[in-house]
Amino acid sequence: MSVWLPGAPCTPGACVERAGSAAAVPRAVLRLAGVTALLLAGIALVPLGGRIPAEWVRRWCRAVVRAAGVRLRVTGAVAPTGGVLLVANHISWLDIPLLAAVRPARMLAKTEIRRWPVAGPLVARAGALFIERDRLRALPDTVARIARALQAGVAVVAFPEGSTWCGRAQGRFHRAVFQAAIDAGAPVQPVRIGYRLAGGPATTTPAFVGEDTLLASVWRVVSARGLVAEVEVRPVIEPGSHPDRRSLARAAQPLAAEPAWTHAALVRGIAEAA
Repeated sequence: MSVWLPGAPCTPGACVERAGSAAAVPRAVLRLAGVTALLLAGIALVPLGGRIPAEWVRRWCRAVVRAAGVRLRVTGAVAPTGGVLLVANHISWLDIPLLAAVRPARMLAKTEIRRWPVAGPLVARAGALFIERDRLRALPDTVARIARALQAGVAVVAFPEGSTWCGRAQGRFHRAVFQAAIDAGAPVQPVRIGYRLAGGPATTTPAFVGEDTLLASVWRVVSARGLVAEVEVRPVIEPGSHPDRRSLARAAQPLAAEPAWTHAALVRGIAEAA
C-alpha cells in the first residue's frame, strides 16, 4: 500500500458476484470480440490525437460499453468545457470509457496500466498522466503536471479513492489530487458510478478488485445478462468555493446510491448467499 494509491479491502472471492452461465458463453465470445475490435480501432486512431472531435470519442466510448453488453444511463449535470478535474468513485475498468463518454479527458493512472493487454497501449497513447505510486517523492511533480494540464484547458480524470472498490463498499477520497485543481484555479466535476442488473439491485459483477485479473473481470462483464452502468454527473464545484483540498475532497465525495455497506457486512452477506 502507498500513500498516493492506497489499497482497498475488497477481493474477488469475498465481494464479486457472478452473473453469467454456461449458456452465455457464445454471446460472451461475440461481445469480447466486439470490444477487442473497437479497442484496436481506437489504438489505430490515437496518432490523430486532438484532431478527433470530442463527440466521436464519446460515441466510440459508448460503443465499447454497448459492445460489452452493458446499457449506459447518464443523469445529472453537463460537464463543463475547458480545464476541469473530473473525479469519481472507482469500481471497474469499465469506469474509464464511462467517464470518457461523459467528457473525453486525460486520465490519471497507475503505471501498471501500461502493461494491460490492448487497453494499456490505448491509455498510454491517449496521453494518460501516469503515477509512480511507490515513489512518494514523485507526488509534487505529479500534482504540478495535473495543474499544468488543467491550466492549459485540458480535462483530467482521477479516481481519488486510489484503488478500485467493489461498489457496495467504497473508499474515502484522498485529497492530494485536489491540490492540482486549487493550484490551477480549475473547477471540479464529481461523478458517481454504479452498476446494477436491469430491474434489480446494485451488483458487484463488474468490479475489478484485489488480485483479480483484467481478463477475468472482462469475462464476467461480457458474460453477464442485463448489466446497467449508471453515471450520475453531480453539480460542478467552482474554483475558490472551498478553502483547502481537504474540504474540497469531502465535498466531491459521491455518496452511494443505496445505503453503504461496511466491508465486513458485504463479506457476510455474500457468504450467507453462497
